[in-house]
Amino acid sequence: MPSTLPPSTVRRMSPLAIRACTATSAVGPGRDALATALREGRSGLRRNDFGDADAGRLDCWIGRVDGLESIALPAALEPWDSRNNRLAWLALEQDGMRDAIDAAVARHGADRIAVIVGTSTSSIGSTEAAYTALEDGEFAEPYARPHVHTPHSLGEFVQQATGLRGPCITVATACSSSAKVFAQAARLIDAGLADAALVGGVDTLCGSVLFGFNSLQLVASEPCRPFDATRNGLSLGEAGGFALLERASEGDTGLQLRGYGESSDAHHMSSPHPEGLGARLAMRDALARAGIDADEVGYLNLHGTATPANDSVEAAAVASVFPDALHASSTKGWTGHTLGAAGIVESTIALIALERGELPGTLGSDTPDPACGPQIRFASQRAQIRYAMNNSFGFGGNNCSLVFGRA
Repeated sequence: MPSTLPPSTVRRMSPLAIRACTATSAVGPGRDALATALREGRSGLRRNDFGDADAGRLDCWIGRVDGLESIALPAALEPWDSRNNRLAWLALEQDGMRDAIDAAVARHGADRIAVIVGTSTSSIGSTEAAYTALEDGEFAEPYARPHVHTPHSLGEFVQQATGLRGPCITVATACSSSAKVFAQAARLIDAGLADAALVGGVDTLCGSVLFGFNSLQLVASEPCRPFDATRNGLSLGEAGGFALLERASEGDTGLQLRGYGESSDAHHMSSPHPEGLGARLAMRDALARAGIDADEVGYLNLHGTATPANDSVEAAAVASVFPDALHASSTKGWTGHTLGAAGIVESTIALIALERGELPGTLGSDTPDPACGPQIRFASQRAQIRYAMNNSFGFGGNNCSLVFGRA
């Protein structure tokens, strides 16, 4: 059994209203495409067709977003052109996000709206291309754009693309990045440094991602099977999404961020703590900040990467916190593991479950690992729920859990 955690000392947070939310992934642009794919059990994974075939492609499956190669940014934004920033642009165009941002600016002013985004690789694909095309040791003219070759490229681009002028932060904590942006926004707003925040995350496929994860022996040669007894690795994907948060007003109805929990157990560079210490701390503190008990959560979107260590540890951690009645699942069989965008994509899925009563199962899996408790479900379910939760766990034991509710 996992060791006992010390009592939580976090205080209950003030709810934040979610005025708009969107996610674009391998299953298509926007929330409706995501909800439809979840309902129909239609995966966005495909056999790897990314990169130069002559240079050799990994034998794996990926979650690729169609059409990024043909997107043309407006002339004023061309200096920020990259695959990652094109996906950010595409995501911003979905689900009325632009209108919601404009309405927030009218309420608060552009200077009072923060931009907080998560990514793990930012525009490194463009940096790879720049080094491939070096001329006498220097970046060739098309690639000589220093602001693209930085981890903060995404944050700067989103601020330029939206005209928002509040605090601008790029969070890079591996696969928890775009979950932690919600926590960062809550702190900024609570401290009075902003009245609203555009949060989100974008990560795109590139050679460093594909071959880097493969070097860690984490990439499967077939579609991922989270929590399956025969799972043997993850499927990488790309995605982008955003949510607009602001202080909830009296009489508000709709979706809200109710709690967050963060931890860093620092057990290992890429493997989780064997007792799920960081995962349990994050889940416990998220519940405490939301002011709810574990049995009030109706759906939990698991990190569930389909790697052997991650899934067994997360399953045990969930079983130690939640009752058997919880419906928990991994949705990476639809989108792939979208790395720094996983937090926003899977938070959007949790919000879809909360809003529509459609709780997804675990696509591609059919034989539960013996480590799985009854909380982990492979089949989808319809149920009206009061609270939904999302887990996003990153390298180095950097974890984040979020609780969402309806006003």
